[in-house]
Amino acid sequence: MRIWIKNPLAILADNAGGGLVVEHGRIVELIASGGAPSAPVEVTFDASRHVITPGLVNTHHHMFQTLTRAHPAAINKELFPWLMALFPIWARSINPDNFRLATRLALTELLMSGCTTVSDHQYFFTPGLENAMDIQAEEAAKLGIRMTLTRGSLDMTQAMGGNAPDGGVQDKDVILADCERIIGRYHDLSDGAMTQVALAPCAPFNVTKQLMIETAQLAEKHNCRLHTHLAETQDEVDYCQSRFQCRPVDYLEDAGWMTDRVWLAHGIHFNDDEVKRLGRAGVGVCHCPTSNMVLASGQCRTRELEQAGSPVGLGVDGSASNDNSNLIEGVRHALMMNRLTYDATITHFDAFRWATEGSAKCLGRNDIGKIAVGKQADLALYTLDELRFSGAGDPLAALVLCGAHSADRVMLKGDWRVIDAMPVGVDISRLRREHGEAAKAFLQAF
Repeated sequence: MRIWIKNPLAILADNAGGGLVVEHGRIVELIASGGAPSAPVEVTFDASRHVITPGLVNTHHHMFQTLTRAHPAAINKELFPWLMALFPIWARSINPDNFRLATRLALTELLMSGCTTVSDHQYFFTPGLENAMDIQAEEAAKLGIRMTLTRGSLDMTQAMGGNAPDGGVQDKDVILADCERIIGRYHDLSDGAMTQVALAPCAPFNVTKQLMIETAQLAEKHNCRLHTHLAETQDEVDYCQSRFQCRPVDYLEDAGWMTDRVWLAHGIHFNDDEVKRLGRAGVGVCHCPTSNMVLASGQCRTRELEQAGSPVGLGVDGSASNDNSNLIEGVRHALMMNRLTYDATITHFDAFRWATEGSAKCLGRNDIGKIAVGKQADLALYTLDELRFSGAGDPLAALVLCGAHSADRVMLKGDWRVIDAMPVGVDISRLRREHGEAAKAFLQAF
């Protein structure tokens, strides 16, 4: 079926004022203003009320944390105290049923915000949760959203010098065996893939160096991406220097991770030399502005990283350090935070680039993240009907500056997955009720 998405109010694409044509899940034609498709279409969608962007791409999250938003044990804390407050609660209370609800809720929130591809850094595998990746794959398939299944890991407890509780860690060989299983089942390298796999030891302060080394070797063997937290706080830098007698980037390089298959979460506390080294290696960085502000972690050096050659993407990060899963809101926060870091030459186009093309590069994908012929038909369509947009002169800038919160329509692989701001096939009221009931146990564990 050929679909003409016609005459948008604005579109984040060159020479496409007349819209675009979608066929077999791909963008097959861009239409100039006043033009028409070169061949007949079966369906025409009038987008004259809509601002169209590429589907947003989220490159860092922790979906299980939707169960502990604004948790009284953890609010008003920085990263390490925040983790120490929540780790025991998570270890005691996460199970397959509430994990499924947490994943479903986070995926739905992201989709409603205009996000079409997600990556979730799932590092908690408590007893009974060994099939967490399968649960996430099932939930993503039901919703019709693309997902990089980011198989995280923990293998260093507090007794070993880390900060993970005993109930939250796994043996290295168990971790690596499950990584191979997940890759074999879900890692699809074809163009337009709905699921791919990345391997993601949590962070230098809660995994062993041997796990980092062997995970990198496994990723090389199977041609998949690598992900971890790095240099999120000054405390982490101090920890690395104390425990390993080196800075986090040196540790990364020693473990065999200084390659272009790697993208890092946060990447805040890098010095000038480290920025250059990361750029030369093509290591990507996921900027998480909302979480960084909530935890007072610092400000990512996005401009210098991009100039050095590092892809920069965008992530909402965990829903207990962001407290939502809204990526279009993250676009606004990225703009504001980076203007504070740099100056007003940071534009809404920069923020959109991080959330689309930059994020796609972090995930190693060149089939998404841009409205162009041959790319996957993943699109977010927003309206400017709310009071917050009244008086706005530039529609694309208005999405960011006036604060869009949700998409009116979302297309994924040529299919509408959000219509009239509601996800297709999802009972929102039921999801809210069931997830809320599950979250009560995490308050009782406090």
